[in-house]
Amino acid sequence: MKNLFIGVFAVAVGCALALQFPATAIAKSQETVLHSFSGDPDGAFPRTGLIDVKGTLYGTTSGQGGGTRCAYGCGTVFALDPGSGAVTALYSFCNEQGCEDGEYPEGLLIDMGDKLYGTTVKGGAHDGGTVYAVDRKSGRERVLYAFCSQQIGYRKCADGAYPQAGLIYLNGELYGTTSEGGAFSNSGTAFALDPTTGAETVLHSFGDSDSDGYDPAAGLINVNGMLYGTTKHGGGAYGEGTVYSLDPSTGTETVLHSFGGAADADGSGPAAGLVYLNGTLYGTTIWGGTGDCFPHSTFRHMAGCGTVFALDPSSGAETVVYSFCSHHGCKDGAYPKSSLIAKRGMLYGTTENGGTRGSCGHGCGTAFTVNPSTGAQKVLYAFCPQQNCGDGSWPEAGLIDVKGTLYGTTFKGGADGLGTVFALTKQ
Repeated sequence: MKNLFIGVFAVAVGCALALQFPATAIAKSQETVLHSFSGDPDGAFPRTGLIDVKGTLYGTTSGQGGGTRCAYGCGTVFALDPGSGAVTALYSFCNEQGCEDGEYPEGLLIDMGDKLYGTTVKGGAHDGGTVYAVDRKSGRERVLYAFCSQQIGYRKCADGAYPQAGLIYLNGELYGTTSEGGAFSNSGTAFALDPTTGAETVLHSFGDSDSDGYDPAAGLINVNGMLYGTTKHGGGAYGEGTVYSLDPSTGTETVLHSFGGAADADGSGPAAGLVYLNGTLYGTTIWGGTGDCFPHSTFRHMAGCGTVFALDPSSGAETVVYSFCSHHGCKDGAYPKSSLIAKRGMLYGTTENGGTRGSCGHGCGTAFTVNPSTGAQKVLYAFCPQQNCGDGSWPEAGLIDVKGTLYGTTFKGGADGLGTVFALTKQ
């Protein structure tokens, strides 16, 4: 499985000094750990962000929980009361023989009625991952679709395999992506699924040409009936990822931008979804930009500490809004893996590394804001200022805004080192 379980240590390497940018600003925010995961029954290692449903926060953990068939647990769907920090594990995965109910949920949840819909990277009847629904009241889980059930010639998973991202709902259908499978070279798919019948349709199989992208690790967004997304690899001469559009009625895919131009100055490796603000698409790349995190690397895509970029969906013109590690020691952050959110004309997100070094060696991550008009960046909070990272470390997921408070998760850190849910408020 390509790039499926790339550890955080694979990107946790030092950033070199980049002098072409001014020092980053530090905007003081108060961070509060609402919950530290303990493994059982609440789960461990949350890779995804949160959603707010009527004042309760819902999310997933990628490991542990009450499931008994995985060596280190198969993950949970949980509910959290932001007032008290109390967490309830609604469902623990791999409670069925062969993990047919799914394992390792890493996609962001969506809420429809009394049900939460999401994806698991693995598990299901064919071990290619699932689309599932969990009843918010009863905790009952139902698999809507198990991937890797179709075969074209020798290609086993023509219907897709290993969905890493969440879903969106549009005109009665759920839409999402799989990072592998499909009709061409196991390069991934974009799919539609009927939530009532579970019928799945592959809208596009990636990898059908040299210019097409592959490995769509991120989900889709809907802008006026057109779907937009990113692929982590492929596209153009350098294969450093793409931004694409997809017509849900015809399945026609158009590559709007291929990354890797000007020695990766435009960014490389977009692993997160997009956000739409004032007619422009904004996103992040894990690598690339004008930082110099890997000055001696033989791999082009590992140069740079990541970017925030803007893209005109009508022309495909791309602009780098901000390049990370523009300050000594990467105090402004490094390696943004998560999607951005827009709030009052500003962009908010997280970086997996960088910030105050703490005990992580190369920084434990940041929460930040960027002005899309000026490119000015501010660090809202740098994780793990203390030795034990009790405040959390390595925020892989994005943020949500609920009545002026930002909420998010960290993959590790907390009282037991198994991740946290946190809140950020202005000081």
